[in-house]
Amino acid sequence: MDLKLAGRTALITGSSKGIGRATAEVLAGEGCNVILVARTAADLDAAKSAIVRRANVRVDTVAADLSDSANVDRLARDYPDIDILVNNAGAIPGGALLEVDEPKWRTAWDLKVFGYVNMCRAFYALMKQRKAGTIINVVGNAAQTHDPEYICGVAGNAALTAFTQSLGSVSHRDGVRVVAINPGPVATDRLIGLMRKKAQDRTGSADNWRDLLKPLPFGRAATPEEIAAAITFLASEHSGYTSGSVVIIDAGLSARAQAF
Repeated sequence: MDLKLAGRTALITGSSKGIGRATAEVLAGEGCNVILVARTAADLDAAKSAIVRRANVRVDTVAADLSDSANVDRLARDYPDIDILVNNAGAIPGGALLEVDEPKWRTAWDLKVFGYVNMCRAFYALMKQRKAGTIINVVGNAAQTHDPEYICGVAGNAALTAFTQSLGSVSHRDGVRVVAINPGPVATDRLIGLMRKKAQDRTGSADNWRDLLKPLPFGRAATPEEIAAAITFLASEHSGYTSGSVVIIDAGLSARAQAF
């Protein structure tokens, strides 16, 4: 299927690793020029090198902390003409209510929740001027599972899910589409690290961390590439009637109302 993305430009945050990097690679494979944004320059350079070896597209990198709104404003000034924005930066820590203090909660939300809102505000205004553009917010299925041991993420993801639905319900008036992807467990370096620690704590060995994933549907977590493929399709004109929608990719975990 020709997704007709060749020649377009996508800006992907949190794109040095995991879902963000996989998304940049898939979009580049479709002929998209990509702008990679993350905090660590060395990781961005590694991601860029991998992409340019495989795809003949322009790859820019920007090392920036998007919890600082000044960096969001700078991105919008430097890249006002992007066609696709993928918000993916930020990882909210686990823990029940009494385990997540206010500074930790605010730090997590400054990057993921307010970072997404600020990025949408800045780039939506630019897309509205051109009457064209797509914004995809990578959120997470905690908005559906309501896991009390991940309460900061539950609240943050629920906020971003509702935010996406609200904005995407009227964005068609401005020629813009806004959608959300809510993945369940994804086999990123972060998840693997968490599983290795959990296996070490439970059994004294980190080597059998894969056993902890066996209760999941299909006996595994999703791959970053599976999430990236869905993002890429949603960014294409083949999904041109999709806005205000939330696509849950968790193999039915949230449909069973059971948190992993």
